[in-house]
Amino acid sequence: MLCVRTKTGMSPIHGIGLFADEPIAKGTVIWKFLPGFDLALTPEQILSFPKLVQIYLYKYTYKDIKTKEYYFCSDDAKYFNHSESPNTYNGETKESEEATIAARDIAIGEELTADYGSFELHPDPDNVLDGIAERYHLVDELDPRLKQL
Repeated sequence: MLCVRTKTGMSPIHGIGLFADEPIAKGTVIWKFLPGFDLALTPEQILSFPKLVQIYLYKYTYKDIKTKEYYFCSDDAKYFNHSESPNTYNGETKESEEATIAARDIAIGEELTADYGSFELHPDPDNVLDGIAERYHLVDELDPRLKQL
């Protein structure tokens, strides 16, 4: 769940982005996993859904490096775009082992970015999401790291 006020908008990085709608101080928890609101899915659950749901989950779900669980953010946190020099980092809080924290002060209107490689291994031969991409001939236009492959 997002813990600060944000808004979505057109991103200069890619498509839709997530932007600060209030000043965010360095060290502030921006997002944390909230069970019952955000989803932690198993491969079996993902593959049990209809094709279009699998495709949607492929776009907005990630397999966490540490927990090996598949996380789906139920709010606009799914619109964090990738950056090689992000203004957030992944960490833990007392309440959640999955959290996104401000790496520095972030101004109102600034796009919130994350280094996808810090929490998601790609490519990963055991990642059910990669299998969905192959099965349905999908190209991950959201992950700029793939342009380097």
